[in-house]
Amino acid sequence: MSAPSPFTAAHRKYVQGLYRRYLSNELNWTVNRAAWRGRALAIRAEFERNRNVHDPRELATILQKAEVDLAEQLHPDPYRPPEAIDGTKWERNLPPPIGPLFDHEKYNRDHALGHSEGHEAEHH
Repeated sequence: MSAPSPFTAAHRKYVQGLYRRYLSNELNWTVNRAAWRGRALAIRAEFERNRNVHDPRELATILQKAEVDLAEQLHPDPYRPPEAIDGTKWERNLPPPIGPLFDHEKYNRDHALGHSEGHEAEHH
C-alpha cells in the first residue's frame, strides 16, 4: 500500500492555475493557435516531467522557479477579450442614465430664497 499523497486539493488547484497561466501567457505571444500548439505541448511535457515529485522541498523549489520564469516571460500587453473588463469594448455604448441629468427640484429648493447662504456671505 502506498503512502497517502501529501498534497491537498488546494495544491492541485494551484498547479492547475499555474499551468493555465503559462498557456495563456504563451498564447499572448503567439500569432495563432496552430503556432501556439507546439509550445503548449512543451509546457505540458514540463509539467508532466515534474508530476511524480513528492518531496515537498524539491516541489516548492520547482514551483518557485516556475513562478519566477513566468513573471519574466509575461507579455507586456496581454490579450483581453473585447467585452471583458478593460477590453476594447468595455462600457462602450452604455445606455443613457434613467432620470433627469440635472436635479431641478433640488436646485430650486436650495435656491428658493434667491441666494444660497454661501453666496450671501461673499456679498456682505
